[in-house]
Amino acid sequence: MILFTDLDGTLLNHDDYAYEDAKPALKRIEAENIPLIIVTSKTKQEVKKLQKELGLEEPFIVENGGGIFFPRNYRNFRVGDCEQKNDDCVVQLGRSYDDIRRFFLQVKEQFGIKGFGDMDSDEIMNLTGLPRQQARLARQRDFTEPFTIEETKIEQLRALASYQGMKITRGGRFYHLIGVDQDKGRAVEITTNIFKKNLTEDIVTAGLGDSQNDVPMLKQVDMPVLIPKPDGEYEDIDLPNMLKAPYPGSLGWNEAVIGILDRWL
Repeated sequence: MILFTDLDGTLLNHDDYAYEDAKPALKRIEAENIPLIIVTSKTKQEVKKLQKELGLEEPFIVENGGGIFFPRNYRNFRVGDCEQKNDDCVVQLGRSYDDIRRFFLQVKEQFGIKGFGDMDSDEIMNLTGLPRQQARLARQRDFTEPFTIEETKIEQLRALASYQGMKITRGGRFYHLIGVDQDKGRAVEITTNIFKKNLTEDIVTAGLGDSQNDVPMLKQVDMPVLIPKPDGEYEDIDLPNMLKAPYPGSLGWNEAVIGILDRWL
């Protein structure tokens, strides 16, 4: 089994980013030696910090599928077409951040948009509630640009972005300008195939998310799980075999994961 999970609003609570309520399931995952693969809009540096806290040494997917990071010599896997960067083997699916920012700056004034590259750590802290160190890590981007925009302008910007080989997806707090060839689903599909090529046993996959940008990931897994928003409402997402967690954030994540493990192990 492989578990894929979003972070904000899913494994991590939306408001305080805590995961205390998920610890029973996290301990069970560790005891069963199940790969827990983070799939997030967060940056490589943010994920590495969280993985260290959680004691995880697993592959992870960052910036809405912009890059897949396999630890060097992970389970002696043959990853295939990847680039060695420090201690990771990186499969890049997204455009470079320089490319993304170049287009962003061309349309910034026309649409009145503001991205993380235009903000200092204090402003990101105010918008996200992240601690200062986390806000700094959120600015260290490789593939995508989170931004704010008036809702009435988003479709026009989406059309312009498509002409440049880019697209726009929406997360829990921000819109994200990303490369047209990337999304969480493609990254999950590639990651799953790498596991299948390196393992002999059949693999069952589950994925947990709470937002529209999680839909591509949820479509790729055998067992998709939708986590409700903090107010208890669910995003308008309907997929075959989809389960709905009973609670928001880490508490709902914990209940859903334990239910999956009880069913399949």
